[in-house]
Amino acid sequence: MASAPQQLPLFYNGLEPLSSELHANYRLRPANAAPFLRNQHAIPVTVEEFPLVQRFMPIVFSAGDDAVPIALMALNEGLNVFVDADGKLTEENFYVPAYVRRYPFMLARLRPDAQELSLCFDPTADTLGAFDEGDALFDGAEPTELTRNILSFNESFEQAGARTAAFIQELRELELLMEGEVSIQHEGYEQPFVYRGFQMVNEEKLMDLRGDQLRKMSKSGMLPLIYAHLFSLALMRDIFARQVRLGYLPQPNPMV
Repeated sequence: MASAPQQLPLFYNGLEPLSSELHANYRLRPANAAPFLRNQHAIPVTVEEFPLVQRFMPIVFSAGDDAVPIALMALNEGLNVFVDADGKLTEENFYVPAYVRRYPFMLARLRPDAQELSLCFDPTADTLGAFDEGDALFDGAEPTELTRNILSFNESFEQAGARTAAFIQELRELELLMEGEVSIQHEGYEQPFVYRGFQMVNEEKLMDLRGDQLRKMSKSGMLPLIYAHLFSLALMRDIFARQVRLGYLPQPNPMV
């Protein structure tokens, strides 16, 4: 299970700032599929999403010092048990993480030393371009309501990302993160399938925290988020079973 990419973020093949001059005739057309999800087993999520995500997918933390919370859409790389071969969701009632919904847009610094974030897009995305159909991004030199809503959504996502980083920092300061491992015994196999390469909250250390620490976490809303993560781990076996039902022979290799 990999840490967050160091250069272009997951899914993005390039980034170009959105401009009313260069993209005045650009339109966004709706998509009923996300082909980029087909082979992606882990999606970054923010802490605000934990209560919804934990109903459908396990929430774990990526390996390494720069851990991020991720929702597992499969246990093995190259798989996704929630989308079909075209990238369409196979579930009618399913929570799609905000990281997926913001694509092909994102806020980014145009230069390493820039202070402000600019609304950018992936120029390789097939939902955005100088099409005859779709919703306009600009009305003359002014952004349309659609573009303003896209900007607002991305700003909210960045703010949620900052709160998520603070949550992770608090977990580290309390030394609550540990290396994770899940062992699943599958019928017909002598040895269990053991998955590693992720982090999770150490429940024993959590229970051993002082009362004042627990009260602080409860008041800040951190404690319910931790338990959403812990409860979601039971879905590991459900994801494994989905892989088996879909004909993906599980590989007893650690997630990387």
